[in-house]
Amino acid sequence: MTMIKGRKTTLQERIDIVIDHIESGRSYAETAEKYQISYQQIYQWVQKYNEKGVDGLVDRRGRTKPEEEMSEVEKLQAENRILKAKLKRKELENLFLKKLDEIERRRS
Repeated sequence: MTMIKGRKTTLQERIDIVIDHIESGRSYAETAEKYQISYQQIYQWVQKYNEKGVDGLVDRRGRTKPEEEMSEVEKLQAENRILKAKLKRKELENLFLKKLDEIERRRS
């Protein structure tokens, strides 16, 4: 089996590929070869299609729910993630400043 570099696909392409794979009875490797996409990608799409239908094939990378669609728990979780990130940044800034102070004291 050869490694195939990923390529962008449209939702309609993903649907067509998955349906062709299911109807043809081809192996994942044969379908991957035919459409020049990776074995893993075909496998993932078929699994998602079996679980959620066409909705499972929609690419949601980078999508964030608008605040009005979030439940109260989701809003609190998002706020918590933001606060943790701010805290981590402050901790790193403090470590940096301490290290800088230590270096400056060694020089004098």
